[in-house]
Amino acid sequence: MQRFCLALDLKDDPELIAEYEQWHAKGSGWAEVRANDLASGILDLQIYRTGNRMVMILETDDDFTFEKKAALDAVNPHVQRWEELMWKFQEPLPWAQEGQKWILMDQIFQFEK
Repeated sequence: MQRFCLALDLKDDPELIAEYEQWHAKGSGWAEVRANDLASGILDLQIYRTGNRMVMILETDDDFTFEKKAALDAVNPHVQRWEELMWKFQEPLPWAQEGQKWILMDQIFQFEK
């Protein structure tokens, strides 16, 4: 299993943040998007928020790659519509490249057992 941590900002607007959270409330996500994530090798996906900063934790199978996920996303019209809808709420991090959403974070510490 692999684990990845990514970050993204929301527009700093309480109403938009509340609406974004409604889209992500239990039972509100799109089944086709979830199925696409599962097909790409994502086993678990969690999003945490503080203020307008979000952190997403992905747990994936060993064969998962972001390139594989991007290829599946590119041919799935449900994912394309979802991503377009989410841009209403999302704001790239200041250091993101053009069109880049979630930024992969570097692990800088791990508790030693």
